[in-house]
Amino acid sequence: MWMVQLIPQIIKSYREKSTDGLSPWLMFIWALSAPFLGVYMIAQDISIPLILQPQLFGAMAALSWTQCLYYSYQKNKIYCSMAYSTFLVVAGAFQGGFAMLARHKYENRDVWTLRTFALISSILLSAGLLPQYWEIWKRKEVVGVSMSFMLIDLLGGVFSALSLVFKETFDIFAAIPYLLVLVLDGLVIVLAIVLNPLAHRRRRRRAFNESIEVQPPTIRENTEAKSEEA
Repeated sequence: MWMVQLIPQIIKSYREKSTDGLSPWLMFIWALSAPFLGVYMIAQDISIPLILQPQLFGAMAALSWTQCLYYSYQKNKIYCSMAYSTFLVVAGAFQGGFAMLARHKYENRDVWTLRTFALISSILLSAGLLPQYWEIWKRKEVVGVSMSFMLIDLLGGVFSALSLVFKETFDIFAAIPYLLVLVLDGLVIVLAIVLNPLAHRRRRRRAFNESIEVQPPTIRENTEAKSEEA
């Protein structure tokens, strides 16, 4: 589930031909977090699904980032394609090289070299949502973010963390990124539930006030009188 959570966001941006309200930094930083988590998973040889997760997550986060470049920053398709391809190549080379190094260190009982990659990934996953929280604060509502994406992301984090529970030893460093996703995505969903209805009411109130201002005086007085009676 955690491998496909960005698909609703990508589809939403494509259909609306807009990424307004979606922070490009969210997707870029999340894309950067994936290779670090990938190194950790590959070096430990945890399981095939958990190794694939950061690969697909990083690829889709980078794709969503290039959508932001295309729709919000008006970059052309060649530029976006080059940016996306460059990211995939660099991310693959990074994981291939550092996974071998980290595994060698791990086999020689140097666990902290490996754990550092998981910690960096956790920090980037957390930091990635800060620009999105800034967008929410500026707009006083959650705009441009697919709630289906957030819900799938949250549930994927839950199931991925639970999959680690059934291993012989629970790997807290592998679980931290998933637990952070659970908390941070949950906060975005709560903010959408609270702020979006308030923003809708503000827009309705503003539209009502503007409609009164453009009405002739007699109609305006009658409308205001009815409003006061109500």
